[in-house]
Amino acid sequence: MGIHERKQREKEQRRKQIMEAARKVFSAKGFNKATMEEIAGEAELSPGTLYLYFKNKEELHTSLSIDILEYITEQMKKFIDRQDINAEEKMNTLKDTFINVYEYDPMVLINLFHLQSGETLKNLSPEVLEELTETSSDALSAITSIVSEGIDQGIFAAKHPVAMADIIWATYSGVVLWVDSKRLLNNEKDFVKQTLETAFEIMLNGFKIK
Repeated sequence: MGIHERKQREKEQRRKQIMEAARKVFSAKGFNKATMEEIAGEAELSPGTLYLYFKNKEELHTSLSIDILEYITEQMKKFIDRQDINAEEKMNTLKDTFINVYEYDPMVLINLFHLQSGETLKNLSPEVLEELTETSSDALSAITSIVSEGIDQGIFAAKHPVAMADIIWATYSGVVLWVDSKRLLNNEKDFVKQTLETAFEIMLNGFKIK
């Protein structure tokens, strides 16, 4: 391995180290209360080192969101091209994927949904904003492909597939944000899974040809 390759690998490992520390701090304190200094302490690095990799806290937070978007897309790609199951079955697998992703890292997922509707986007560098846009587009395209397949198979009504994919994503984000917010009143109860199950059942019935 040459010097350049070794430096690139070390840089990527350091970036992952920072992001893992950020994940812990954001999960424990939330985005607003977390500071770059606390993240640097968790990563056992100087605050100045963090700014070599990330422009600000918003950009670091967004990188975590990009990671979970990529994870969602990777999970979808495992079944969207399967020929042994139809589009309705793929939609049910998508629902299970959404639930598993929430259970895998609820805080980062919630922060992603806040990010998509907040002011944070204005504080991102053009490069990170472009990466977020491309990753979001990949996830939406994967969902759209399932809807389009369902239309082609005569299972779903012939509505605009992108609009239907938007409804699926909006339902996912809305349920997660709303139901999770109710845990502020009772943090011993988490009804996200049950509510997503119900929402997908209702949504699928609405998509089907009557």
